Amino acid sequence: MHYLLPIFKWFDGSWLGLLIADSNWLFPAIEAVHIVALALLFGAILALNLRLLGLVFTHKPVAQLARELAAWIFCSLIIILSTGFLLFSSEAMKSYSSAPFQVKMVLLFAAIIFHYTVFNRVTKNEDAKAGAAFGKVAAVVSILLWLGVGVAGRGIGFL
Repeated sequence: MHYLLPIFKWFDGSWLGLLIADSNWLFPAIEAVHIVALALLFGAILALNLRLLGLVFTHKPVAQLARELAAWIFCSLIIILSTGFLLFSSEAMKSYSSAPFQVKMVLLFAAIIFHYTVFNRVTKNEDAKAGAAFGKVAAVVSILLWLGVGVAGRGIGFL
């Protein structure tokens, strides 16, 4: 990870990072938007996963619910990534040595890749019985990945 140190140092000293770090209100305001977007993302993904598990919205096909929630998931993810970038730029060197930050980045990357590949394929399937078991496994993996992102993110402030 030492090869990334110059990038972290650059972000830490950038005008944007310094602007946010030196402000009394910018970091908390950005973090508030970040957390609200995370709640929206996790709520939409949890609803979809609970549907895959057959626990909620059983009257609605998975594919239909996935289409209805797709914009919420995508927009909240864009907001999370944008605000996360801003938060990172204000404390890049703290993030460099933070194990929770590193775990969060790995889980975030894995969650996004999983969501837009495996999970998308499972949720586009119109409730085929053959894919029901795989759908349940995908739902559990998805919940664990996204929950891990949130827990690791919360750990950044403590460790």
